[in-house]
Amino acid sequence: MERPDFFKLKNGEKVKLPFSNKEYDQRVSKLRSAMDKNNLDMIILTSMHNIAYYTGFIYCSFGRPYGCVVTNDKISTISANIDASQPWRRSHCENVIYTDWRRDNFLKAIVSIIGRDNPPKNIGIENDHVTLDMKEKIGSIFTFSVFKDVSKKLMKLRMIKSNEEIEIIKNGARIADIGGQEIVKNIKEGATEIEIAIAGRDKMEREIAKTYPNAEYMDTWVWFQSGINTDGAHNPKTNRKLINGDILSLNTFPMISGYYTALERTLFLNKIDDASLKAWEANVKVHKRGLELIKPGVKCSDICNELNELFAELGYLQYRTFGYGHSFGVLSHFYGREAGLELREDIDTVLKENMVVSMEPMILIPEGKAGAGGYREHDILVIGKNKTENITKFPFGPEHNIIKE
Repeated sequence: MERPDFFKLKNGEKVKLPFSNKEYDQRVSKLRSAMDKNNLDMIILTSMHNIAYYTGFIYCSFGRPYGCVVTNDKISTISANIDASQPWRRSHCENVIYTDWRRDNFLKAIVSIIGRDNPPKNIGIENDHVTLDMKEKIGSIFTFSVFKDVSKKLMKLRMIKSNEEIEIIKNGARIADIGGQEIVKNIKEGATEIEIAIAGRDKMEREIAKTYPNAEYMDTWVWFQSGINTDGAHNPKTNRKLINGDILSLNTFPMISGYYTALERTLFLNKIDDASLKAWEANVKVHKRGLELIKPGVKCSDICNELNELFAELGYLQYRTFGYGHSFGVLSHFYGREAGLELREDIDTVLKENMVVSMEPMILIPEGKAGAGGYREHDILVIGKNKTENITKFPFGPEHNIIKE
């Protein structure tokens, strides 16, 4: 029985996407300008973040390849038949569906979009995402093409946020605060990390649905850590029960149409010892100074160097665990990091208007030492023309976050 290798299906109507048509048109226009400057005939996007950024569609791969082909006059997502027409409904462009009846129909779908008459001479691909296997397969159908990496160029385009992006990020920060407030309400001795986390996540998802009634809802999460589980910033929640005097780490992460925001706070349950208080106050002092340093015209590396000196003066530099912050936008815990805009010693990017970055110092004091635990604060800041706006409103520090039952 003959079945198609690929086909188009417009089932239902296009839905309201997180951004306006004008916004997507402007993004694609800037992408095509970059193609022209770099003498590219076509770009094949494969990453979740870039496909979402240029089309609005966030794929769920389940081991299948997904893509987006961009030429000077065409743009189309490529999706697996298992998703039916949902990718078309949520793409600001055309869509081609490939089937599983024959192996590598994904590649045939790419050819169907551009045709066979004028094969592209220069093709842009994402070297930081495409696998060696997929690169070899794409090369086998474009045997006379030259492949160029576009991942860093696309990252730089995403680093400057539009007004519409900043609006969704601000709403995300507001909703992260709401999740944090709900978590605090549920903190008590004997409660488990997972139950407290569920309360915060559910509160955020309901607020996202209220704010964005036409969206799809997925991937919002909470990491609520206690005791030794606070030692890693990305430690998953467990079934551990809270103990009186515990150090706690509150982390809320609302996801809105691929856009991640975060709130992270150190807390203690009922009481705190002197060594823990001293360590917490040191991290808060660095956090406050970091918030002051984030402003237009400042180098990422210069911020790090000054904060490292402050940590050294306070006697805690040896306990610092990672960089001081990073860019926000199309981002999640499994895609989208804009490595060129991280507050690290080896990043010399200069902060500019409409960049969005976090300030998030963390120190870890190992078990067996006085004040043991992981201490972390996290705020999100929007860089303006002449000033910086902190869009995180949840309070931090010992005067606010020693939670009394």
